[in-house]
Amino acid sequence: MPHKTFFAFILPSLIAMVLFIALPIVSVVIQSLHVEHPRVLVEVQNCQPFGGCTTDVRVDTAAMAALRAEQPLGQFNGFGTYLNRGHLAVAEIGEILSNHSGLGDVVNRIYNLPFYKALAFTLVFCFVVTPLAMGLGFLIALAVNAIPKVIKGPVIFFSLLPMIITPLVGSLILYWMIQSNGIIGASLQHLFDDPTLSLRQSPALTWASLLFYGVWTNAPFSFVVFYAGLQTVPHDTVESAMIDGASRWERIRYVIIPHLMPLATFVALVQLMDNFRVFEPIVGFSAESSATSLSWLIFNDLSGDAQLFGSAGATSVLTIAGVIVLLMPVLIRTWRDFNHKVV
Repeated sequence: MPHKTFFAFILPSLIAMVLFIALPIVSVVIQSLHVEHPRVLVEVQNCQPFGGCTTDVRVDTAAMAALRAEQPLGQFNGFGTYLNRGHLAVAEIGEILSNHSGLGDVVNRIYNLPFYKALAFTLVFCFVVTPLAMGLGFLIALAVNAIPKVIKGPVIFFSLLPMIITPLVGSLILYWMIQSNGIIGASLQHLFDDPTLSLRQSPALTWASLLFYGVWTNAPFSFVVFYAGLQTVPHDTVESAMIDGASRWERIRYVIIPHLMPLATFVALVQLMDNFRVFEPIVGFSAESSATSLSWLIFNDLSGDAQLFGSAGATSVLTIAGVIVLLMPVLIRTWRDFNHKVV
């Protein structure tokens, strides 16, 4: 294909990527280097006709409007937002490392910092939910591929329900179910004979509930991709393995899994990116006291009375950097496999 034709073919996609991906990222990076203007306070005297005068401190709206007109992005702060206590907390970590009383104390104090607490749950959610959801989706795909065609349609429909339901609605439904008067919460209380048992009272049980929800909602995507991949497995190869006496497990291990490895890489990339921005279950479960994520930090900065655009921008940039670091090993492996096949 001539270069001119190729460029004309991809030009609409390039324009869309620049407008909706590149420019917003650049805008967020610029915003992260600024902070909100400090409030300008003035003293105002209020005098009563038959009383004395009182002095009140108020925000000078005129001065604030002038500041915003002069510097609409806010006050330039450089990398100060990235290094403050709400993000990388460089000064605080230096103090912790110099005054620590043991490894456990260091880990506990660093974990209590907002950014690292959110990062810890985000990473745990990624590395627990992603492999479990992929494994569960693969098992469901194998089961559905083996059942009779008469019941295959209904089974596929019910398997896809978690993906059909809106994530926030799904998290709210599960949240209501684990309440003390919900079916799961009441069943657990009856099973352990403890009327005070609550999944929300323990941070560990809250994390377990969120991870369970993550696997439940992510498994259908893996199921769809792997089920489609199973339809492309060469029947001749499978039949040859059966003739050679290979068991079902051996056929899955030595024929099906190697055939689906490129799809597994694709599923891992998509789900890692999706799970790294976990947000809906934390809001749906009202789990902010026990678990927060990087996306929740961004939401918290933007939803308060004082919208902290600079702080939200810094967290967004750090989240993008985290996704790149997280995906780098998979991307490098994919690139090496591609070069090996080309050679």
